Amino acid sequence: MTGPAQYDNDPPASDRIGAIHLDETGMAPPTPEIAQERQVAIYDLLEQNRFALPHPDSPDGPYSLTLAIKDRRLVFSSETMDGAPAGEFHLSLSPFRQIIKDYFSICESYYDAVKKLPPSQIEAIDMGRRGIHDEGSRLLMERLEGKVQTDLATARRLFTLICVLHFTG
Repeated sequence: MTGPAQYDNDPPASDRIGAIHLDETGMAPPTPEIAQERQVAIYDLLEQNRFALPHPDSPDGPYSLTLAIKDRRLVFSSETMDGAPAGEFHLSLSPFRQIIKDYFSICESYYDAVKKLPPSQIEAIDMGRRGIHDEGSRLLMERLEGKVQTDLATARRLFTLICVLHFTG
């Protein structure tokens, strides 16, 4: 679910996520593939990311970010690494529903293909998977506009984690 790094050039050290948590309340246990994707996305996200709160009254990061789904809304809750609240905002999940559904469908095809299809067919499915993932990442960046300053690579990892929160088993 991750792709090539596309980070802004040298963002300030404070403009980043230093820790990330998923509120897994009510979530189905992940499949091994979903668990692996989650681990890779979190690792990659913490290694390099761009995440800044643009409001003048927001404290500087790095931030501890918690992602949750509450009342059919995506919740971003951030605090400084020492626990001071930095901000919380909610996004409607409606614009993401079809992309996430399509993404899970193509991921399932990809996981099945890896087991039995030749590399050329796996590559074609993977290209489609990456295309849908990019579409979801761009949508996320649009929805975060004015709330968070980020880049495409960070949005890709966050989109992966949003998909993980949608996993129903």
